[in-house]
Amino acid sequence: MSGFGGMEEGDYVPLRNLKVELGREDDWEEGDGCFALCFWIYIDDCVALPSSVLVQKHPDVTRDLPFLYLDDKKKMKLFPLLFMYKEVPNPDNPIPLTEVPCVSTEIEFPMKKWVHIGCEVSRDLMRLHVDGEIVGENHLTCSFDKDLHEEGLKRICLACPDENKDISHGYVYGLDVLFQEPSIKNHYVKDPPLRLAIDHSSALEIEEDSDGVWSIVGGKASCRRIFSLDVVLLDAFGGPVNKEFEVVASLLYADNGVPVENSSDAEPPLLVNCDGIEYASHDRPCKLINGRASFKLKISQLSSKCDNRLFQIMFDVPRLGKHPFLETISLPIRCVSRSRNTRTASVTLRKSSSRSHYGNVCESSSPDDGSMQLITNTVREAKPSPSSKRIKLGQDVPFVMFTEEARQANKVHRSRAWTANQDNSHATSMKRKTKDRCGTENNSCASDNSEATNSHPRNVLSVSSPISDLIIFKYCLGGPAEKYHLLKEVAISATEEQLADFAKQVSLFSGCLHHRHQIKMTKRLVEEGIQAWTSVSANNNHVLWENLVFSINEQFMKIACSTRPLMDQDLECLRRLAGCRDVVMQEDFERMWSWLFPVAFTLSQIAVNAMWDSMSTIWIEGFITKEEAESALQGLGGLQDPGTFLLRFPTSRSWPHPDAGNLVVTYVDSDYTIRHRLLSFDFIHSSPSKEAALQDLLLQESKLSRLGRVMRTE
Repeated sequence: MSGFGGMEEGDYVPLRNLKVELGREDDWEEGDGCFALCFWIYIDDCVALPSSVLVQKHPDVTRDLPFLYLDDKKKMKLFPLLFMYKEVPNPDNPIPLTEVPCVSTEIEFPMKKWVHIGCEVSRDLMRLHVDGEIVGENHLTCSFDKDLHEEGLKRICLACPDENKDISHGYVYGLDVLFQEPSIKNHYVKDPPLRLAIDHSSALEIEEDSDGVWSIVGGKASCRRIFSLDVVLLDAFGGPVNKEFEVVASLLYADNGVPVENSSDAEPPLLVNCDGIEYASHDRPCKLINGRASFKLKISQLSSKCDNRLFQIMFDVPRLGKHPFLETISLPIRCVSRSRNTRTASVTLRKSSSRSHYGNVCESSSPDDGSMQLITNTVREAKPSPSSKRIKLGQDVPFVMFTEEARQANKVHRSRAWTANQDNSHATSMKRKTKDRCGTENNSCASDNSEATNSHPRNVLSVSSPISDLIIFKYCLGGPAEKYHLLKEVAISATEEQLADFAKQVSLFSGCLHHRHQIKMTKRLVEEGIQAWTSVSANNNHVLWENLVFSINEQFMKIACSTRPLMDQDLECLRRLAGCRDVVMQEDFERMWSWLFPVAFTLSQIAVNAMWDSMSTIWIEGFITKEEAESALQGLGGLQDPGTFLLRFPTSRSWPHPDAGNLVVTYVDSDYTIRHRLLSFDFIHSSPSKEAALQDLLLQESKLSRLGRVMRTE
């Protein structure tokens, strides 16, 4: 049986109708008795467990034997194939299934979710693949005799058992039988099925009560309010699918799924607002554009008029058929006649922009590095804190200022990768504030830039800029996510010179220099990120990690102006930062790129480049986490000697976080405690002279005396 293709309704085959014929012309001869059955499966419901998903049928065998089986713990099991192995039970003398050797998943098989299954059959073993990964295998004894059993194998049929057609409800997509060198992983990523989902971050004018019920103002035309919801068409990996289908919204009762009747005024219960005109929702579908349909809705029916019953909104795509995965239902809704005066028990959902991003934009403290704040030309303590606010830390003895000659040399070196105005003029006017050893805090951010805060706004504007004052103030006052989205939007139309001016204005109005380097690198980060992804994705929204590795390495070495490639341990760290496994979605890549680009840019600076390229003395131990650094400083008999240190990049800091790309010194203090101190961006981006290289300056610090090592396990 060949696999399904395209995006028509017939591609989603009900499990009860599935029938797989294994014999196909000369396939068995080409495959030499080996094959792989690959398909996506969506189990919507299983009334009774255990239950056979697929059984083996043969005209000469009176009793059906299981092939794929869900046990009473919802673990998927793969049983031996008829005529292939000696371990197959005799149909005429059945034995308990628990005594038959099989391959089983370790965890519960998920329901109401698309899962990719690969059943690999060869002469001496069977393997079960789930979502491209081998979850189990079993070595068996081959009884395959080409002359005697080839015809028997060809006549095997795999199908849903007759007695289970009303028990297991599900669908199969993209089924294929591969005979030559089966590549189950390629089949997994090739053509994933679709699903429809509500983007809850798009909700507007909806209150969520403490019991998880949405509260929406509806009823009479003069009272009801418009609320907004976006629906997205996704593939099985969660990536958006650019298909221009029409989505229809309808209002149902939450308790039984029955459509809500018209209001007392004979109005449809759910209305779509389009250009100020209200239409019945079923008469006005909304088209998916770039995989997203935006609805502006009103509810004319009230819960109080329907025995206080709750509603739900169902969205579906009629063209693709009535399938559960192509329908999505909102949370329960209580439609009220007016807004509440007291909102202590509810949260208003506000609309946000697209969720596609270039990385983790969280600026709060994290378990990785505690809480760190930037101060020019210093190495500072990073103390962990449970608070989500950044702790304002004190200042140790600063490093010496670099000479103008060295700064010019660094500018020439950086031009190989990217030339930008670093604007170090602010550094000379920074007022250093210290924190006493009892823990008293001073706000360095508010007064670090005395020159900026005492200047008139017009004095910093040097070029015509499309960036309005509103955007500047929104950036200064916004949270991490808003800063990220504003930068990404600005990068589309602004030049690098205009971004540099934008960075100056942000420094002026916020009184803080922390964000200027991240703003200046925005355009190159976004453009090169798009270029890197496009070069390997071939317009898909997902690729295999193994296909992406070479491009990542190449781009990293180019940006960092380095001959040192990334090692396996570095790439594994990047994969953890991306949050992916073998399949990389576009948002995974963007998350990883937002961390990698600032790091590579830092390594392109002459102050750090030589240290990274040095292999005789390894000053920077690749990409390591805080935990790995702390573990490396733990000797067999306890902590290493005071003054032992390592250099690392904080894995919790991604663009546009102001600390992204900075170096952290992890060291053993004199009291035998491990501490973490941050090298500021200004310090890293100022180049040392020959007499005072960065490594020499580090060793001049009283608390740093000896370079530690990370022992890698092969």
